[in-house]
Amino acid sequence: MPMRITSVATPTRVSGAEGEFENMYRLLALVLLILLVVLQMRLWQGEGSWTAEQELKVQVEEQRAENAKLKERNAALAAEVEDLKTGETAVEERARSELGMVKPGETFYRVVEPADPKADVRPEDVAEDAASIASSAASDASSSSMSSSASATQVPKK
Repeated sequence: MPMRITSVATPTRVSGAEGEFENMYRLLALVLLILLVVLQMRLWQGEGSWTAEQELKVQVEEQRAENAKLKERNAALAAEVEDLKTGETAVEERARSELGMVKPGETFYRVVEPADPKADVRPEDVAEDAASIASSAASDASSSSMSSSASATQVPKK
C-alpha cells in the first residue's frame, strides 16, 4: 500500500492591514480599561473623592451653624454697646451688679440663699443646735483624756 501524505492544516494568520488593526483594537481596549480603573480609583479614594466631598459638606454645615451663633452673639454685643453709649441705666446696672456700688442714701442688703434650698432653717433651730453642740463638746472634753489644744469647737454667734 502506498503511503499517502496528507497536509496538516495550519492556523491561518491574518496578514497585512487586518492583523495590525486587530492588535491596535486590543491595545486601545487595554488602554481604555486602565484609564477607567484609574478614574474610578480617583472617584472613590484620594483627594477630590466622593467621601472627601461628603466630609467637606459636613464641615461646611458645622461652620455655618457656628457662624449663625456668632452672628447672634455679635448682634447682642452691638446692642449692648449701643445701650451703654446712649443710656445711663445699663451703666448703673453694671456698676451695681459687677462692682457692688450703691447710690448715696441707699442701703445695701445682701440676701444669702441657703446651700440646700429645701432646708428650712429658723433662727430658733440655729440657737438650739449651737447649745447642743456646746453641751456635747463640753461632755466630750470632760470624758476624754485628750488635751484641750487637740480639739476645739466653735459655736456660731447669734
